Amino acid sequence: MKKIFYILIFIVGLQTSSNAQAKRVVNDVVKTVKFYPNPASSFINFEFTESYNDSYTLVIFNFIGKKVEDLKVTDQKITISLTDFYRGVYIFQLRDKQGNIIESGKFQVVK
Repeated sequence: MKKIFYILIFIVGLQTSSNAQAKRVVNDVVKTVKFYPNPASSFINFEFTESYNDSYTLVIFNFIGKKVEDLKVTDQKITISLTDFYRGVYIFQLRDKQGNIIESGKFQVVK
């Protein structure tokens, strides 16, 4: 029984150290999009860095995976009205013209 306990502690320790490394790598990545306010009630802003591409698309999904918005990025800042959005958590994906995900994140709508 002691052996199983020590093995479990060892495995949890490995997972914790690998998660810390993964978080560090993710935090070092330069963000392409900044979004605010979060949580949002009536609108949300998406601001893109100067290195954004006109061929990018912003896709927003509700938490169960249904696509609710699909917008072509035409400007460095986009404001989206949330009047047709229900309360909850939404996922956004910034995609290039081939459909590859450049960046993703989540925001909350509170009403």
